[in-house]
Amino acid sequence: MAAITILFENHAGWKKGLIGYHGFSALVEHNEYRVLVDTGTDGRVLLNNMRELGVEPDSIDALFLTHGHYDHTGGMVELLKARSEPLDVYAHPGIFARRVALKPRRREIGIPFIREELEALGAVFHLSEKPFEFLPGFISSGEIERKTWDMAVGYLVEGVKEIKDPVKDDIALILDLGRKVAVITGCGHSGILNIARHAVGLTGKPITALIGGFHLRGAPEHLLDDAVKGLKELGVERLYAGHCTGIDEYAYLKGHFELAEPLFVGKEIRV
Repeated sequence: MAAITILFENHAGWKKGLIGYHGFSALVEHNEYRVLVDTGTDGRVLLNNMRELGVEPDSIDALFLTHGHYDHTGGMVELLKARSEPLDVYAHPGIFARRVALKPRRREIGIPFIREELEALGAVFHLSEKPFEFLPGFISSGEIERKTWDMAVGYLVEGVKEIKDPVKDDIALILDLGRKVAVITGCGHSGILNIARHAVGLTGKPITALIGGFHLRGAPEHLLDDAVKGLKELGVERLYAGHCTGIDEYAYLKGHFELAEPLFVGKEIRV
């Protein structure tokens, strides 16, 4: 059995001292290892929530980054500074691309640090676009094939040009639980159906829980219908949706998918 504790989310739970803030981070405990998935937007918020939930920075064995956006990587510097040992970081090689959003105004949305700065603070990067098991029971999905709609956003800056960003570095953490798997996705830019199908195809096992941001905010009803139908056809048992899923969109999922729950800071999930 694995345990997932939400450390950074748009909304906080009911325990005094926890802070909700735009972003995502979750602690995964499985096979006697502790892996942090993403670091949220602000390291001060991340460390506050870790302290309130009794999670010591040095107790983390590895960091897994779902993609290179600021709201999933902004806490890295403070996390590294709070540790006494180096930290293995697993991610896609595209995480350090320079990224911008153009609406409602032009702004930087990539990792707010350079690689050398993070390495100087103890980050040891292991970057691969291929699937691989980096700790027992912890599998990086690798790059996800887009067989249907995705939720790519923003633009890549290449010289003086700005081109649409396919967010190819958007990957998911797959937990091998024996007969089933659980899947943790930071934002779901690859498309939540693509991610789920990829995980099932890669492992040959059904998904007991799909956890994280599904990036459905503002999605039309036909796309929500497609997501519900596709996830049910795959046999996904439970949904834990937060961050960029959207409040109205979560309500829609809940109305059509009985075993759906919202995420918040402090939520504990056992799979």
